[in-house]
Amino acid sequence: MPDPTESASRRLLVRLRETLAEPAAGQERLDRITALIAEQMGTHVCSIYLFRDADTLELCATEGLKPESVHQTRLRVGEGLVGRVAKTARPINTGNAPQERGFRYMPETGEEIFSAFLGVPIQRLGERLGVLVVQSKEARQYSDDEVYALEVVAMVLAEMTELGAFVGEGEALAALHQRPVMFQGTVGQEGVAVGHVWLHEPRVVIANPIADDFETEMRRLHEAVDRLRVTVDEMLNAAPSGDKDQLQVLEAYRMFANSRGWKRRMEEDIARGLSAEAAVEKEQSAARARMQTVPDPYLRERLHDLDDLSNRLLRILTGQGEHTGAERPADPILIARNIGPGELLDYGRSLRGVVLEEGSVGSHAAVVARALAIPLIVNAQRITTEALNGDPILVDGEQGIVHLRPEETVATAFNDKIAMQAKAQQRYATIRKEPALTLCGQRIALHMNAGLMADLPSLESSGAEGVGLFRTELQFLVRSKVPKRSEVAALYARVMDAAEDKRVVFRTLDIGSDKVLSYMKPQDEPNPALGWRAIRVGLDRPGVLRMQLQALIRAANGRPLSVMFPFVAQLEEFRIARDHLMCEIDREGRLGRPLPEKVEIGAMLETPSMAFSPRQFYEEADFISIGGNDLKQFFFAADRENERVRRRYDTLNVSFLSFLEQIVKRCEDTGTPLSFCGEDAGRPVEALCFAAIGLRSLSMRPASIGPVKHMLRRSNLAEARAVIDTARASGAQSVRPAIMDWLRRRD
Repeated sequence: MPDPTESASRRLLVRLRETLAEPAAGQERLDRITALIAEQMGTHVCSIYLFRDADTLELCATEGLKPESVHQTRLRVGEGLVGRVAKTARPINTGNAPQERGFRYMPETGEEIFSAFLGVPIQRLGERLGVLVVQSKEARQYSDDEVYALEVVAMVLAEMTELGAFVGEGEALAALHQRPVMFQGTVGQEGVAVGHVWLHEPRVVIANPIADDFETEMRRLHEAVDRLRVTVDEMLNAAPSGDKDQLQVLEAYRMFANSRGWKRRMEEDIARGLSAEAAVEKEQSAARARMQTVPDPYLRERLHDLDDLSNRLLRILTGQGEHTGAERPADPILIARNIGPGELLDYGRSLRGVVLEEGSVGSHAAVVARALAIPLIVNAQRITTEALNGDPILVDGEQGIVHLRPEETVATAFNDKIAMQAKAQQRYATIRKEPALTLCGQRIALHMNAGLMADLPSLESSGAEGVGLFRTELQFLVRSKVPKRSEVAALYARVMDAAEDKRVVFRTLDIGSDKVLSYMKPQDEPNPALGWRAIRVGLDRPGVLRMQLQALIRAANGRPLSVMFPFVAQLEEFRIARDHLMCEIDREGRLGRPLPEKVEIGAMLETPSMAFSPRQFYEEADFISIGGNDLKQFFFAADRENERVRRRYDTLNVSFLSFLEQIVKRCEDTGTPLSFCGEDAGRPVEALCFAAIGLRSLSMRPASIGPVKHMLRRSNLAEARAVIDTARASGAQSVRPAIMDWLRRRD
């Protein structure tokens, strides 16, 4: 460990703290800092470059370069040595800068006389803020101690930038967390929302990154690490002994908490002048930088564990727990890196929307968000580092866009959009009790999708004729162990009670793929969407399937029961699953329990193979529901979680409509009731086309029923079908342009 009394970085930090304490405007403070660093390190140049936007760096202060180049010299990320440091988040130390790969000469700075170059990133927890540079005339390599000293100073500059110490005129000196920022993410659940930020894990703020007393800071670190180790041991002792996966994660936690290398690096940071909190965050930033470059998923997960431990240690040191005393806004939009289904359910419908930095459209959080009908955006990168509690925020779940601290013109346009939607909803309310009867006399049954008891009031308010899909996996996803049969039966009974005489179709557990139960061993599969999931899990591990079927029979208590098996890929799977249900009915009968008055056994058609299944499948299934989300991704071989390809293929593609039409024809031939279930069913134009090719039942989220019904009641299906046929005959790739043109002319 370096001697704190001799540490060059410590001496520099003491001087830096004195400089920062002096009253000065942002630009003046930056100028003083560059002069101080150049003097203390014995270099001819010190420069600070800050981001003016996501792709551009601006020279904001310099000692040694031409003063007139300040705020005039700009570089793109990756451009020149400064741009390379910003892009890679790694230092560049060279004794001959002009000979270095990627060097770019900026004539307005007068830097042609300097050979040695050392640049380090100014970053905070993975958030890039700028680049700190020193240069010298002589050709020399800067020492390891000098590199470290500059990195420590850069870390302090990042903290002070976060605290607004360098605010001034111009984009590059604009206050952080005050500028409008737009994030492009991925739609996890449609809808729009206006509200204020509520952080799931409030960011720890370090008010003093420079140590006042070396020994005090070292003692604080040791005490906090000891408390952290005790906490991890308590978590290990409380973990279920049979849960090997949870134990494995906690063992990794304990390994990191007891890591001598991790602790030694933080001690060295303190010895060089940082406070205990700043030392923890410096190592955390380094871990996050490594996490972004490590290709191995296992190593990334371990670095994620270290990141989480660092957060826990910071909260111990600062006393800033998850509850900071901030008051939750009346219109909260939750911001988080990621979130589990149980945690999201705890928030419930109090949320206006959810924005995640990570996640996927098929994640547990997305499943719950859909059940709660809350707009959800995933993959909104960097939003947790940019957002603060209480910030105004707009969520556009139609386009996957988030506006944080929006400009007035953006907010006005967005509010106008919401007002138009609200006006339309009022119009839809007037036809809530009317049937979806087309101008040509065809009646289309509109059902809603659900997954929680809280969804059931929407049956009445939306005008849905029943529940076309009740997702039963939510009750399993939010628990740490398999729920009891009595608990599951009680829930299903309450669902049927709430639906009264309306039909509810219960889909058996659709788990696996991205919906892995916490108490279910994860499967290491190269393509989980095509792997061991849904009915495949149920047939291979029939214990849970049989328990669920028993619960459904008991919940019916003599009432009609509709059960649907998900992800059936061949006739034999349907037959075996159906036999399981019939065996449980026989068993319940022998036990003297009341049996359902009527049993309907159906299947979700989500794999193209079932469109070509033997006729017996269509004859034996009491009903079939097209699972549009999965069927479309398999039909086009386009992963719906891959943003590059998921929007590439249109639902109204001629080939896909022809494929659906084939399924409609086969069901018509056998008299098998058919419905379409999925996001596309809730889009009015798509719903119109489905009805035009013969689908007479659609199931969607409750909020979509009004718009779809409004469209159908104003449409003649024969005319829409003629438009589709004409477009198909013309060789068009999609019927959408033709249908949209017809609707515009019609209206």
